[in-house]
Amino acid sequence: MRACIYGAGSLGTVLGAYVTKNGGQVDLINRNKAHVEMLRKNGARIVGTVDMTVPVSAMTPDEMTGQYDLIILLTKQLANAEVVKGLLPFLSGDGTIVTMQNGIPELGIADVAGAERTVGCTVQWGATLLKPGVAELTSEPDSMNFGLGIIEGGNITKLGEIKRFLELMCPVEIEENFIGVRWSKLLINAAFSGMSAVTGTTFGEAAGNPASRKYVQLLIKECIDVAAAAKITIAPVQGVNIVALLDYRNPLKKKIANMLIPVVIKKHARLKASMLQDLENGKKTEVDCINGIVCEYGKKYGVPTPANEMVVKIVHGIEEGKFQPSPENVKLFEKEI
Repeated sequence: MRACIYGAGSLGTVLGAYVTKNGGQVDLINRNKAHVEMLRKNGARIVGTVDMTVPVSAMTPDEMTGQYDLIILLTKQLANAEVVKGLLPFLSGDGTIVTMQNGIPELGIADVAGAERTVGCTVQWGATLLKPGVAELTSEPDSMNFGLGIIEGGNITKLGEIKRFLELMCPVEIEENFIGVRWSKLLINAAFSGMSAVTGTTFGEAAGNPASRKYVQLLIKECIDVAAAAKITIAPVQGVNIVALLDYRNPLKKKIANMLIPVVIKKHARLKASMLQDLENGKKTEVDCINGIVCEYGKKYGVPTPANEMVVKIVHGIEEGKFQPSPENVKLFEKEI
């Protein structure tokens, strides 16, 4: 199977290193010429919770040739339709695009590539690109896994082959309730990535500070309530029923759930949100595809989402230079919620 990772930044560099190290073949493709140059020169250097350097195949998009049986998509969603359309000539006749993007990107990709050529994949681990050629794995190796699934019209026969490929890195589950898995990841991203981006902190720091944890909890609660209204069953995260742990209907359960938040995210405490990494690098974020999706569903099903709306507002404000990522931004929530 000829495979590539398109948009091989932090996550893609780590994935490419693991796959290559464990006997797979994959091309790492990125528009950042400096990153590609260092990958070619020194290999993929992975630090953090592991320490390894792996020679990898790396190139820029203009150097792509031939067709791939598997294209793993890790670009930002901001231009998904255009990106996927541009990738179709490089996708073999029965090839598959596997999206590892945040939010719920499968439907939009299927509109361009076809549902039968689209597979969704949730990523239950995190990484940060420290500099060209060097990525930090910020999750504990024993806490990493992927969740694979298809949307209506998808080709289930492809999942086994893709599962075996991704297992060169970590465990992979084929999910029957894939939309529920997407929503469990969306909950984590909306709450922890959202507050990480707003406050300029790691997941663990956002969860550990009582002031920001208050709004992490509210973000979680909004996601749970919106999913319930939409009749979506949020799937467990690595065997943990986060709804049972973190939902509440009375003050005592709310207090207990608040205390559990740092415990729930402990193995990913070092993770810095990709949205925060984008803000630090002066790039546009995917906040509309994460917290914004929760708001859209909330409006559709009549569930208020003020905390998620505030994350969208603040992150866009940071993009426009009105604010900086800072714990002080919690005061903006206090003023309006």
